[in-house]
Amino acid sequence: MTFLRKLIPILLTLLFYGITAKAQDDDLLSLIDDDSTTVEHVTSAFKSTRVINSHSIESLSSGVLDFRIMHRFGRINTGAYQLYGLDQATIRLGFDYGITDRFTVGFGRGTYYKELDGFLKYKLLWQSTGAKTIPVSLVLVSGMTVNGLKWADETRKNYFSSRLGYYYQILIGRKFSDVFTLQLGPTMVHRNLVATKEEHHDIYALEAGTRIRLSRRIALTADYFYIPPNQLDSRYGDVFSVGFDIETGGHVFQLHFTNATAMNEKTFITENDGKWSKGDIHFGFNISRVFTLSSKKRKMK
Repeated sequence: MTFLRKLIPILLTLLFYGITAKAQDDDLLSLIDDDSTTVEHVTSAFKSTRVINSHSIESLSSGVLDFRIMHRFGRINTGAYQLYGLDQATIRLGFDYGITDRFTVGFGRGTYYKELDGFLKYKLLWQSTGAKTIPVSLVLVSGMTVNGLKWADETRKNYFSSRLGYYYQILIGRKFSDVFTLQLGPTMVHRNLVATKEEHHDIYALEAGTRIRLSRRIALTADYFYIPPNQLDSRYGDVFSVGFDIETGGHVFQLHFTNATAMNEKTFITENDGKWSKGDIHFGFNISRVFTLSSKKRKMK
């Protein structure tokens, strides 16, 4: 944890300097990345910009809009009366847009806590082969959330800042072959307001995500967030999700099972009380539909 506390602020500083320096494709990183014909960027490490819950190392191409529907049913262990969770639902609608091939922005709104969220995502390093080999991709993500629920006690003095939360993530990933991809993501979440004095405002976690291709259009995916102990209330714990990506032209369907209800990093990392061992499992799906808005046709990276 001490290592994460030191590493995350340094790389977050690089994120914002990188975004400023790279408003165009021909950026100052040309020393480590040459877009000439002798250098080939590795693409399709994941088929979506999300593994399941987590961001993936993939980004949108310049001028591409991704409309994303994330949907979770209730817990399977609620039994037949709730049709094993199918009578209940949580949803997030989001729009992501590729400013450049390396820089993606996005925002969304979820029914859980009626939260608004937004993020910036910048690919600092891009795995490539050829004249200049880069063995991994390194992606920086910075996001913010706003709790939209009414105040529990409107008679007291409430502050808008208490609604805010932030998350920062460093994704390091590699496509080892056409079949296997692995990424790791040190993550920090900051909450301006916490429920008890025992909980920390800054929460540290480590994400692991993978994709294993099963056929031309189907892949097995999984992501896991490990939260070291003594940061949160004891009822909250790690998040694990597993599912399948199915490609159908411009759509990517993600069918999955997870113990998390919320669908943004701030909330599902810090307030996940679902346990796989107790059957607190949600069936859900993500649907991604991309649209090319720029005049020049480009493929999603």
